[in-house]
Amino acid sequence: MAVCARLCGVGPSRGCRRRQQRRDPAETAAADSEPDTDLEEERIEAGAAELGSEWSGRSSSPSPPPRCSLLELPPELLVEIFASLPGTDLPSLAQVCTKFCRILHNDTIWRRRCREVLHRYRHILGLWQPDIGPYGGLLNVVVDGLFIIGWMYLPPHDPHVDDPMRFKPLFRIHLMERKSATVECMYGHRGPHNGHIQIVKKDEFSTKCNQTEHHRMSGGRQEEFRTWLREEWGRTLEDIFHEHMQELILMKFIYTSQYDNCLTYRRIYLPPSHPDDLIRPGLFKGTYGSHGLEIVMLSFHGKHARVTKITGDPNIPAGQQTVEIDLMHRIQLPNVENLCNFNELSRIVLEAQEQVRQEQQQQQEGRTEDSEGSGPPTEVREPGNEGAAALKEEPVQFVLPVGVSSRNENYPRTCRMCFYGTGLIAGHGFTSPERTPGVFILFDEDRFGFIWLELKSFSLYSRVQATFRNADAPSPQAFEEMLKNIQSLTS
Repeated sequence: MAVCARLCGVGPSRGCRRRQQRRDPAETAAADSEPDTDLEEERIEAGAAELGSEWSGRSSSPSPPPRCSLLELPPELLVEIFASLPGTDLPSLAQVCTKFCRILHNDTIWRRRCREVLHRYRHILGLWQPDIGPYGGLLNVVVDGLFIIGWMYLPPHDPHVDDPMRFKPLFRIHLMERKSATVECMYGHRGPHNGHIQIVKKDEFSTKCNQTEHHRMSGGRQEEFRTWLREEWGRTLEDIFHEHMQELILMKFIYTSQYDNCLTYRRIYLPPSHPDDLIRPGLFKGTYGSHGLEIVMLSFHGKHARVTKITGDPNIPAGQQTVEIDLMHRIQLPNVENLCNFNELSRIVLEAQEQVRQEQQQQQEGRTEDSEGSGPPTEVREPGNEGAAALKEEPVQFVLPVGVSSRNENYPRTCRMCFYGTGLIAGHGFTSPERTPGVFILFDEDRFGFIWLELKSFSLYSRVQATFRNADAPSPQAFEEMLKNIQSLTS
């Protein structure tokens, strides 16, 4: 605490030591005792006042310069000072007072710590997609105190699409002395154990567990499998034996074998937003029939919106563009009585599909004529201010047509806008992929749906409300390049 006393400007104060002695480590780490902080500041002010009185009585001597403690410095200057200190001094510094503790939670300090102290891990913060066969995933790497932690984000249990995301730690890097760090694998049920991280390049890194025996459970594979079912699906083996057995076995063995060996992660960015976007882009949780809930990314690209899979399944792998919405072709749904008739909805959608086909053909012919020098170029229409328009739209009643299946019957009963779109379907192993017509339904700012016409199936999507830092694309071009890269991995 001598360091703390010097930094506070109070000298070898016994008050600081007494306060340290009467707290246990958990209380000290919290550093949220404001009464003690006020008392310490009063002592500092009192000391300064005594010195002022003493000097004022010495009229023959010049007045000394005013005394200033670290507590009086502006926060931005304290950030610069604290960022230059050794990492092992920061926990003690956080115990001095609430102000210091609050400043030490500033991301600027820890980002600089990653750059200067742990230079080889400076590119690891942000969002990543693990290369796990067709299943993909979402990893968020953040700084938490003296650790860099990799959190794997998982969808809620099927079919509760509006529930918050689940997450668990996969690895952590313990920030120790300058230029020193310990990597630990967090997978399994036996606690942290020795691991390794290799930075392949700026937007790619890999992890490896050096003690895979920590992943094993005492009851063997059967206990591991049942535990995994409870954690990942929220159900017992007996509940879903007949419905998902073959798929679950495949997923389990792929999942465990990947974490027993080296696993590669590739950076992903959150989509950029624009005021004219239909709704705010971002990550959503969606229902996919027997595949349960998956994580997707909604992004806007001029006349179209795209839904890209961040997690996938044996039919459509992660990275693929699962839904495409044509923002130039809005669909007016019939009234609720007629909407219940699936044939009526099918007729409306197929008419929109034919209109899109004719327009694409005309555009193609126009480009051909223009290349031959006969005729002006084809006019390209841009979407209007859909974002503002969607907020002004009065909600209309919505109900699923009879015969359309849905994993979640708790879908919204009103919607604001509908557009023509196409959905990607394929056989097992991404065989014979094709795009089929469907309807994109905008319910509100945080939920949308898609009716797969050919499958007679409905998918409901709900926004991921978690906040992700260090995940913004440096430019729109970088985001587009990222989408191409993750899609090419599974093509």
